[in-house]
Amino acid sequence: MRYTFHISVLLLLGISLQAQDRGTADVISLSGRYALSSEYKELYDGNAQEIGALNALTYGTKVAPNTKFVINVNHFYFNVKDEQEMPDGIASPINIHGIILRTGIQQTLGNGGMIQALIAPRLMSDFQNVDGNSLQLGGILSYQNDLNEDLSLGFGAMYNQEFFGPYLVPIFLLNWQVSERWFIEGMIPVTVKVHYRVNEGLEVGFNHFGLITSYWLGDEEYTGDYMERQSIDLSLFARQRLFSNFYIEAMAGRSFGRGYKQYAGDDKISFGLPLVAFGDERNVKNVTFNDGMIFTVKLIFNMQIPD
Repeated sequence: MRYTFHISVLLLLGISLQAQDRGTADVISLSGRYALSSEYKELYDGNAQEIGALNALTYGTKVAPNTKFVINVNHFYFNVKDEQEMPDGIASPINIHGIILRTGIQQTLGNGGMIQALIAPRLMSDFQNVDGNSLQLGGILSYQNDLNEDLSLGFGAMYNQEFFGPYLVPIFLLNWQVSERWFIEGMIPVTVKVHYRVNEGLEVGFNHFGLITSYWLGDEEYTGDYMERQSIDLSLFARQRLFSNFYIEAMAGRSFGRGYKQYAGDDKISFGLPLVAFGDERNVKNVTFNDGMIFTVKLIFNMQIPD
């Protein structure tokens, strides 16, 4: 067993309809990410430049009086360009995509609680020579209950068969309308977002966003390898209503523990949890770059959640 020295957490978007205010949900979001160029951690001169995107669609409908069918689709894109020419067999530039589907049921119980069970197939690839090796499968199980009209708590777990091995993340769910102006939502340790409503159209606050994902590389030069990407992003944000149900959100912050690490396809861990990796004796093939400032702009369609 080897302990990691950074917080590695798995992204979950859509484990429940994400509320900006209790009773509403971001149904569609389109975002772009830009990071200031950063120096390599060792060996090379020059900088690396990262850009990316995250797009999401969430939908739910009642199929029975106490049962909802829910579906969430996410698309990730990350690109890293190197100023330094990399050796043969090292992915450069890095171009990786992830398409994650989460679908299943939300079942309301007699005590007012809700159980959610989702399956989560993924296509994680550089989109070169895509085949069955690029597929992953995971699942999510959670329980959540309203303690009162302002506070909802829950717990659960999510599992995914990453290319580096099996990975399990226990989660704590929080939706808390602290006051008329303050609202906190979280899927801890995955994400926490603190909102302050300035007026009817403007919110500001703090956002924590953690991510670890893995992508199969199909390019002939390094086919059979995979890329592990991880980052913890801490940002301040401002969210402004444009018109009707449409919003724009801007974030500025810094990444921590960011890395793009290339491994041989058979170089795996035995089992992973946040902060702990069992049997991690892998050998990283490439050199990654330092943390730095990040900026995100997001266009959002938000609407009321039907009862």
